[in-house]
Amino acid sequence: MKRILLSLIIIACSFQLTGAQEWTDLFNGRNLKGWKQFGGKAKYSVVDGSIKGTTVKNTPNSFLVTKKDYSDFILEFEFKVAPGMNSGVQFRSVSEKEVDNGRVRGYQYEIDPSPRGWSGGIYDEGNEAERAWIYPLEFNRPAKTAFRNGEWNKARVECLGNRIRTFLNGVPCANIFDDERSSGFIALQVHNIGNDESKVGQEISWRNIRILTADVASYITPEEKCAPMFNTSGNILSPEEEADGWKLLFDGKTSKGWTSAKYEGFPKKSWEIANGLLMVHRTNGEEGGYNAKDMGGDIITDVPFKNFILKFDFRIFKASNSGVKYFVQKGTNTGIGSEIGCEFQVLDDEHHPDAKLGVNGNRRLGALYDLIPAPEDKPFVMRAFNQGMIVVCGNHVEHWLNGVKLLEYERGNQMWNALVAYSKYKVWPNFGNFETGHILLQDHGDEAWYKNVKIKVLDSAVTQR
Repeated sequence: MKRILLSLIIIACSFQLTGAQEWTDLFNGRNLKGWKQFGGKAKYSVVDGSIKGTTVKNTPNSFLVTKKDYSDFILEFEFKVAPGMNSGVQFRSVSEKEVDNGRVRGYQYEIDPSPRGWSGGIYDEGNEAERAWIYPLEFNRPAKTAFRNGEWNKARVECLGNRIRTFLNGVPCANIFDDERSSGFIALQVHNIGNDESKVGQEISWRNIRILTADVASYITPEEKCAPMFNTSGNILSPEEEADGWKLLFDGKTSKGWTSAKYEGFPKKSWEIANGLLMVHRTNGEEGGYNAKDMGGDIITDVPFKNFILKFDFRIFKASNSGVKYFVQKGTNTGIGSEIGCEFQVLDDEHHPDAKLGVNGNRRLGALYDLIPAPEDKPFVMRAFNQGMIVVCGNHVEHWLNGVKLLEYERGNQMWNALVAYSKYKVWPNFGNFETGHILLQDHGDEAWYKNVKIKVLDSAVTQR
């Protein structure tokens, strides 16, 4: 009798928990009631209880859009896509006639059956000039194998305030803290194929599309079961970052906290602060902007730092060259070139000639410039924002890129001094061994954008990231 009673209690509790999740079907399985088409002329139809999208030539991206907008929610759907086809599901998206002729803009859950394997990543549709990829799966490589080609796949999107998380077949894919948009419609995308006759008639199908909008906070996945989180917002700290002692080094609006590395004040040219970005524009491709006030030049923090974790989001373009330096001593280099310090190289490895110089790739992206190479196989996405991180704990230093450790080293010892002695820095006394130093963003005469530049000052050589 006790076992029966216990079983009934368990069943009742289970029913109460599952029943409390008030899911709403967005697709009734019979017709497209509740949806409307925007953008291109791809064909949408209902076949065997699913929505089928079919490609046609010479039309822009097509979207089947919900007639309602949604803010905080959990969205689930299943999809099956033809090999080689690109698609996605929009959420918190908009279409405004006065903006780019009504083009659909907003977050997109990527559907990507290509060998790249970015299904479940997050793309910023319609905002390619500034963001494009928000969370490519190079940021979370284990998730690249979650997609099942030729089969039905189950997707999940969780939106609660500035927190957005995605999952594919139960695998955590993307996880961002982002303040770009708080609400909007949901849409099923059929990507344009241009004039490619071979791709005409490709199909993608969706089914079991449902949404939960009530008491979302009670049903989101715990953070420890999600993908690595990236703060992709416009220069604001998440509540967790604030509680953990992080501080912004760039407020997104002013040059406060930064000055020229060569003269008083902030550069009047080359650098621009706009749209929440700290941008150095292409001028002459030369290091340090020729050290002329009217040309710009490097910028450094007003104050030096000792032990810290520094994070910075950067975006580079074809043949770009820039860098983030630390342990910089202002006034060390009185010549034309950049101030001297250890450098996290920021470079287009494919197109900039400096990538082929140095030794064993020690001038490539993420390297400790001219000293220690970074791996060739590293998580980086061109024309998207990538996150660099530098960790300094006493004499121990690490370089990270998009959540992956690229290299680490110990300074202030015989091996370090020998390494410096065989580099371009051998002429600079005590290079890399200073206890404190400024942080520097380099003007190398090439285009580079920075945002979310933030620091956590460490009280000791022991920290958790």
